Amino acid sequence: MGSSVRNLPALLRGLNAKELCQKMSFSMSSTVRSEILVDCHGSKKVVTLNRPKALNALNLSMVREFYPKLQEWNSSSDVDLVILKGSGEKAFCAGGDVLAVVRSFKDAENGKDCTMHKDFFREEYILNHLIGTFNKQYVCLIDGIVMGGGCGLSVNGRFRVATEKTMLAMPETALGLFPDVGGSYFLSRLKGNLGMYLALTGYRLLGADAFHAGLATHFVESAQLAKLEKELVSMKDVNENSVDEVIRSFEPKKIPEFSLSKNLSQIRDAFGARSVEDILSSLEKDGSEWAKKQTALLGKMSPTSLKVTHRQITEGSKMNYAKIFTMEYRLTQRFLADKDFHEGCRAILIDKDRNPKWNPATLADVKESVIDHYFSPLPNNTDLKL
Repeated sequence: MGSSVRNLPALLRGLNAKELCQKMSFSMSSTVRSEILVDCHGSKKVVTLNRPKALNALNLSMVREFYPKLQEWNSSSDVDLVILKGSGEKAFCAGGDVLAVVRSFKDAENGKDCTMHKDFFREEYILNHLIGTFNKQYVCLIDGIVMGGGCGLSVNGRFRVATEKTMLAMPETALGLFPDVGGSYFLSRLKGNLGMYLALTGYRLLGADAFHAGLATHFVESAQLAKLEKELVSMKDVNENSVDEVIRSFEPKKIPEFSLSKNLSQIRDAFGARSVEDILSSLEKDGSEWAKKQTALLGKMSPTSLKVTHRQITEGSKMNYAKIFTMEYRLTQRFLADKDFHEGCRAILIDKDRNPKWNPATLADVKESVIDHYFSPLPNNTDLKL
């Protein structure tokens, strides 16, 4: 072992982590067991979601570790770029840890002092909002599975780089929930009622689909991501245009076509209807095999979730960014207090029989007064306010 290596601790004595990053561009990760790893490259930070065995699913401890870092960087003149990626080869982030949320709610109902079911959504949405208002350049490398909470960490940010391995979806209506984490904002602003379609059906956007849909800003081959990351952290002049230019330089000459290209007019016509029932009527009039498949798919979803989601996306299209998180937090607490979210978790995540028994079982049985209650302010001044 060389003398320079042996003397390294002495050379670095007295420097804190921030000074190491700034003065030496010293790449330093968090501890091996940490679920959030941070590599510092001068003014650039590379953050890795580090739960590969859980497909990097987001839990409360990760939110609490990431948020203060991002908040510090947002106000620091020494940081100009943050890159977020997932560890392992399968996923960027496969969603939030909803089973822990459900367990916490049930424990609280049984008299235990549990608040995680409130804390997780509240703090996750505060993080999502910070990502959406972050004043430094923020690049997400969404390679692999990106679902639910993973969309909150990425789609709210400025740059989202998809690859041929990307599988992006908001499948919450199949879980008895709704597409949250800012989905009210970013889905409602997609062209041609595509956001409503994705929200209600949970359609999986594969590879370049995420780019064509507008949920990714760029498309780069997965094998190029390491080179792209290296190029980004080596940048001297960092601004929105320069980052965009670097990412574009890695895009292939030909990007694969959109899998939904042949159905965009049908989506525009059907999913702009004023209610879920009207959407189904429009699909029935369409009569094509594609329309029949959508009808069958919607028939498997929670009727309550469909009704709530339709209203959520409709209202979200007219709301400002901060207020949509107030609305979404209300909805989480109402779904937790109702039946379908628990039943969806049982059928999809616990027993995995994929045969949920929704209650109410049909759209006709879902009362508008119940939907109104979902959107009403929470009691005792417990709304999330940003």
